[in-house]
Amino acid sequence: EVECNRITFNAVISACEKGGEWERATELLSVMVQNSVEMDTITFNATISACEKGAEWEQALQLFSTMAQRTLESNTINFNAAISACEKGGEWEKALQLLSMMAQSNVESS
Repeated sequence: EVECNRITFNAVISACEKGGEWERATELLSVMVQNSVEMDTITFNATISACEKGAEWEQALQLFSTMAQRTLESNTINFNAAISACEKGGEWEKALQLLSMMAQSNVESS
């Protein structure tokens, strides 16, 4: 029997991200919440990246905000994924806001 823990969920969410299945990635995040499975920065990085690949900028920003509310540390990966999602959605103002936030939080851009 396989235990469904944070590591298992992160692996499956990453697979969804690589397969362009942003909806499934966000569904898995919901399942984690329902089952009180601890989420970490990797969980959000993979889910935000999945939304970015699906050009779902609003969902990516919502996840980015949720991550901050959970006091998880922002990093280059999730900032870049959120910025890229905004770029794909033609939301250049929001991308600039994120870049400014990134500079204020002393996260290195790449």
